Amino acid sequence: MAEFAPPTQLRWLYVDFNSYFASVEQQLNPALRGKPVAVIPVETEYTSAIAASYEAKKFGVKTGTPVHEARKMCPGLICVLGNHQKYVEFHDSIVDEIDRHIPVAKVCSIDEMACELMKNERSVERVTEIAASIKAGLAKNIGAYVQCSIGVAPNRSLAKIATDMNKPDGFTILHATDLPHRLEELKLRDLSGVGPNMEVRLNNAGIHDIKKLLTLQPKHLRAIWGSLWGEKMWYYLRGYDVPDTVTQSSSIGHSHVLPPEMRPPAEAVKIARRLTIKAAARMRRKEYCAGAFSLSMRIENGPRLGLEARLPHAEDSFTFLELMEDMWQTLLPEIKGRRIKKVSVVLSSITPKTQVQPDLFDMLSPVTKKREKNEKLSAAMDKLNQKFGRDTVLVGMTATQSRSFTGTKIAFTRIPDIAEFVE
Repeated sequence: MAEFAPPTQLRWLYVDFNSYFASVEQQLNPALRGKPVAVIPVETEYTSAIAASYEAKKFGVKTGTPVHEARKMCPGLICVLGNHQKYVEFHDSIVDEIDRHIPVAKVCSIDEMACELMKNERSVERVTEIAASIKAGLAKNIGAYVQCSIGVAPNRSLAKIATDMNKPDGFTILHATDLPHRLEELKLRDLSGVGPNMEVRLNNAGIHDIKKLLTLQPKHLRAIWGSLWGEKMWYYLRGYDVPDTVTQSSSIGHSHVLPPEMRPPAEAVKIARRLTIKAAARMRRKEYCAGAFSLSMRIENGPRLGLEARLPHAEDSFTFLELMEDMWQTLLPEIKGRRIKKVSVVLSSITPKTQVQPDLFDMLSPVTKKREKNEKLSAAMDKLNQKFGRDTVLVGMTATQSRSFTGTKIAFTRIPDIAEFVE
């Protein structure tokens, strides 16, 4: 790995919103303010919280806590069905607001943004002014209940860690001179890239705390991680500003955990159709074509089943719906009447439409003529749904059936565009 100059200055300011989904709900609904709130994906006691307000966190409720357990832990808990479109709308407004005070260099997730400091912004006095200005602007223009913690450090990873050192509504600076000894107070799971499995791997290597981790050399960390990320960790923890590795997405997919009433196969297939239509519409909006399609499902208390197929690059919904239906019928005997907990579809081998080279003989075939017709029909459906609302036009299901599909969701690694909420 290349050598980097030792850190001497503050270079990154990181903004991390506190209990974001729950905070937005409290901002939108005054009746929820100051009360324990859990945001849930579906209205059932058998789901888990996807977010919890700080009032609920005081009782031990957190992301992933089953609702029936959360109610026992916190008797006054209020469960609110997640409104992902509103969270994206707030997110877009928040990014615009932060941009008024300092340019946002990277949107890291729905509730986290990183800003690179210019040379004249790296003093303690100046970053303190910027942080105070951001917080005041958010309170005035977004809402007093949508609060954030701000961290400043020589690199982005440490700036993110700094936001967790003083929550909620905190402000923390990690200086180069603080490193790495100030990190010894943290837990292994406080580090980016250390989840449950990696913590077990570190423990198996004799590493149970940050202090021990800091004694290891880069090559040892790389061996434990089994990748370059371990070596990068050594540099991150000492404040080196290591450039990001540029990656390019090669797939578009959607998945959905089914509510109990939609888990019989005859109902679950409707969700599979809806996900397929949604993925194809999103791909067309980005002006891509796909050369492969896969369908997978998780059986309730059972295995994962799935199929994948390659095809000449296509973009219309009907081609992928036909593939999905064929795959579903193929998998049906393996389902054996059991209930389906989760359905996923993925369009892969993604290529820009402008780069797809048609074959002369294919252009004359009846199949190609049919596909051209379906492409025009799919584009017309997109325009109607964009103009009049999601599910104005559907294929293979009625609008009533589609109501069980709760629409676009925010993933940790991806923030949907507003346009996706009408696809």
